[in-house]
Amino acid sequence: MLDKIAQDLKSAMLSRDVLRTSVLRSIKSAFIYAKTAPGADPSADLSDEQMVTIIAKEAKKRQESADSFVLAGQPDRAESELAEKAIIEEYLPAKLTEDELRALVETAVSKLEEVSPRAMGQVIGQVKAQAGPAADGNQIAQLVKDRLNQGK
Repeated sequence: MLDKIAQDLKSAMLSRDVLRTSVLRSIKSAFIYAKTAPGADPSADLSDEQMVTIIAKEAKKRQESADSFVLAGQPDRAESELAEKAIIEEYLPAKLTEDELRALVETAVSKLEEVSPRAMGQVIGQVKAQAGPAADGNQIAQLVKDRLNQGK
């Protein structure tokens, strides 16, 4: 994945695509930061899973910024953040569909001894572990909440 990002960065620089160049540089910067963060082994390479997690966090940051700009009445800046997010999402695995998420939720709920809203955190944790960055946490939480409020 790192090689693909490096190649795409080089292509963006050669084609003078300022936005893509900036976004790809920020992703590479996030990788470097993760490798040099306290407690990290700077000599160890990041796994593809770690890189996907970092990229997902970068996309989430852009979405949160865009939401803030919309609330602040700055739609042009929100649009810019969403354009960056779109570029970042090209490097993420495909998102799970709602039906796929529902199936993961059902599997997690079927393992419960007692189906009640108190188990929400446990179920969300299991679903997030299985889905990884291919699912939105808010969507998972809503599906789990809906399912647990139904009972068995």
